[in-house]
Amino acid sequence: MNTAISPAVRQYFGSIRAALAGLELFLADRNSPLYRNSVVGEVIVLELFLADRNSPLYRNSVVGEVIVPYLARLKASIACWENRIGFVEQFRISRAESGFPVYQNVLELENDRRDAEKRLASIPSADALRDEMVDFILRQKAFPEALQVRMAERLYLEQIGKGDIFSPFVLPETIRVAVNPKTMRPYYVVSWGAFDGSQTLPMVYMATIEDSSENVIEMLVTEDGKLNPGVEIPLPVGGLLNPQLASRFDDFASKNSAYSLTPVTIATNLDKDFTELHPKQLRRIVLGPFYSAGITENNARINDILSRVRKSENAWLLTWTVQEVFSKAERPAKNGFWSSTPAQEEFHIETSDLEAARMGVSAYEKHALVPHDAYQALYASGEAAQVFGDYKVHVISGNQVVSEV
Repeated sequence: MNTAISPAVRQYFGSIRAALAGLELFLADRNSPLYRNSVVGEVIVLELFLADRNSPLYRNSVVGEVIVPYLARLKASIACWENRIGFVEQFRISRAESGFPVYQNVLELENDRRDAEKRLASIPSADALRDEMVDFILRQKAFPEALQVRMAERLYLEQIGKGDIFSPFVLPETIRVAVNPKTMRPYYVVSWGAFDGSQTLPMVYMATIEDSSENVIEMLVTEDGKLNPGVEIPLPVGGLLNPQLASRFDDFASKNSAYSLTPVTIATNLDKDFTELHPKQLRRIVLGPFYSAGITENNARINDILSRVRKSENAWLLTWTVQEVFSKAERPAKNGFWSSTPAQEEFHIETSDLEAARMGVSAYEKHALVPHDAYQALYASGEAAQVFGDYKVHVISGNQVVSEV
């Protein structure tokens, strides 16, 4: 059992906790690029939103707001893993790739969450264990390693029960509902999460989807094209708002959230699988890679520069990518005597940008969050421009974040 935690392990957890706290601080800033992507007023006017990609309404999506609960889940998982290393033989991270814990840890955390209550019942209370440890020290004049392991396991199992963790798949929920006055259809903003097993990357998805189901339109849309004020919708709603499609949508999301699938592939699959649903926009936020000096090996140049940072707790770099695909038009349904074709979306791919074409997106943004000390080291090396490239850089200093330096 791992009763002596190595300095390297402590440094890793200290660094990733600092990185996620920094990202939380960044998201809390209402002037940050992601929080300028929060909803203005109660709804987004979809026809303007689709018509002008540079309009304030386009920038005012729910990206910043959506990430927050998933970040809380990831922080809870990190706290659980940190407790878990006190009683397991080994703990592995994806040192050469994402910098996050390997997927096996995610699966084990999910399994332990399901069995936590049963296992806790078989372990003495924390107070009883403390009394035993004191008694052991007094009688044996030695350190109670076995009791410490039991205490670590109890703390771990208790931590799992304190909140939601970042599971392999986090079920969808509807976080916004409005009406497109042009089509007279309701539309939903739906989010879900997935931890990709092959790339060991946590990801957050959000989709803006119109619903042409007759019963839903009748229930939610007034004659003048407004959201029916008589229908109370306690947002967020677990699953897709349409109850007849919610279960199928959960199943679709669980099977179409792999990192290997491009956003346009996922959006196209959604458009094909659901006649009544019309995806107008799909965003994927990919958290990582994460770099930590002396721990990760995913970029030799970055790791070498970070190793020069004086304080090890500031020797890290967190990146994330926001990918987006949107529909530029909807081909109407065709009903013929022998056959019919459902309505289909025409998704825009920015072919003039090779990276966007490779990703299968209309647009993308790369972000990097770095402590001030680490940014100074990168800048002093003369390689900051080469390291960051097309990333939007956000430097954290104390309780402030300076963006796009």
